[in-house]
Amino acid sequence: MAKRPGWLGRLGSRLSRMEARLEARRASVEAETAGVETVAAPAPAAAPAVPPAPAAVPDAPAAHCGHPVRPGPDGRPHPAAVIPWGMRVAAEVSWRLLLLAGMLWVLMKVISEVRLVVLAFAAALLVTALLQPFVVRLRRLGLPRGLATSVTAVLGFVVIGLVGWFVVWQVMENLDDLSDRVRDGIDELKLWALDSPFHVTEKQINDIAKNLSETIGTNTEQITSAGLQGVTVLVEVLTGILLAMFSTLFLLYDGGRIWTWSLGLVPAAARPGVAGAGPRAWRTLTAYVRGTVLVALIDAIFIGLGLYVLKVPMAVPLAVFIFLFAFIPLVGAVVSGALAVVVALVTQGPVTALLVLAVVLAVQQIEGHVLQPFILGRAVRVHPLAVVLSVAAGGMVAGIGGAVVAVPLVAVTNTVVGYLKAYSREQHLLAAAAIGPGPQGATAAEQAAPEAGSDQRA
Repeated sequence: MAKRPGWLGRLGSRLSRMEARLEARRASVEAETAGVETVAAPAPAAAPAVPPAPAAVPDAPAAHCGHPVRPGPDGRPHPAAVIPWGMRVAAEVSWRLLLLAGMLWVLMKVISEVRLVVLAFAAALLVTALLQPFVVRLRRLGLPRGLATSVTAVLGFVVIGLVGWFVVWQVMENLDDLSDRVRDGIDELKLWALDSPFHVTEKQINDIAKNLSETIGTNTEQITSAGLQGVTVLVEVLTGILLAMFSTLFLLYDGGRIWTWSLGLVPAAARPGVAGAGPRAWRTLTAYVRGTVLVALIDAIFIGLGLYVLKVPMAVPLAVFIFLFAFIPLVGAVVSGALAVVVALVTQGPVTALLVLAVVLAVQQIEGHVLQPFILGRAVRVHPLAVVLSVAAGGMVAGIGGAVVAVPLVAVTNTVVGYLKAYSREQHLLAAAAIGPGPQGATAAEQAAPEAGSDQRA
């Protein structure tokens, strides 16, 4: 019993010390809370406090992007720290642009090396876009996929072959007559030059003809090599035609699985966007091919009728040439129209040539302002400047084939880029909607108060 008062005394002293510590902690918390409220309240007008002057750093350069530049161990700043911000941004943009330009240059070199394969596959895509609706209609009638593909491909290739044979046959049939007409036209031109006010003498005309014949004689080797090169080009053309035929056949039969396999090569994160852009790109290509074929057919029919009424030789082959050249936007119409005018000038005289020129200009104006906007509509929206630049670039890279493929490539690219931008914006909005709207009212005030207090303490 004697030890109990000592034990109780020690317990009481411990409790007293604990109570003193709790009181000190409560007083410190209340003082801190009162300090935060005093800072948050609007202070009365007073003289602004002058911040203490920073410690001077010898030879320290100016601040860069809001942060002071610290000197290195040798007393000089880091080279990247003293470069102006605009120059650093320009440098980073420049090397990225150089990298993209180098990649584009390498891609163009690869395409130029395998130009035959690329053009053949591009032609196959265009023909497939034209023939695929017929395969779909035959499938709806109950034909199997293989039979529908075979019937469509055979009929399409037969029609194309008959058109080519008809053009060659008409040219060969009218070649002798055209040669005689050209010779007569040259004689008439010679007589007109002799009677013209330009004082051209017959001796000058004979000298021009003699120089021309001598030039042809001295350049026999070049002409022969050009002929051999023409044989090589013919072999390449035949090879390209065969490649295009086989590619068209497989695209018509198995285009869906080829597209699915191509999607497997795309990264998984970008696959949904590409999967949505593909069908839209194909619809754009199909609309372009159908519209171009219809517009070219109308041009060929009306200009051919004008040539036939004006009794211009080879009216039908010229109409076929107009149809084929219509697949080269802008340039093709000019070349085919000029060819028709020249033939009319040489064979029928200047009056008929002027009438042919009027017919060509009238039909082309109707085509450009009525037919193309009505037939193509909003499916293919490409600015005329983009058309001119793409045709020029395609012609420089791959000749006539490149000029033919350039505009549909630009139209498809425009559709794909527009869809991917809209898809990205839609995904961003969906992600924002999934997160939900921000806090409002009292909840926002409660969340903003701790952040303000932490900022003031910092």
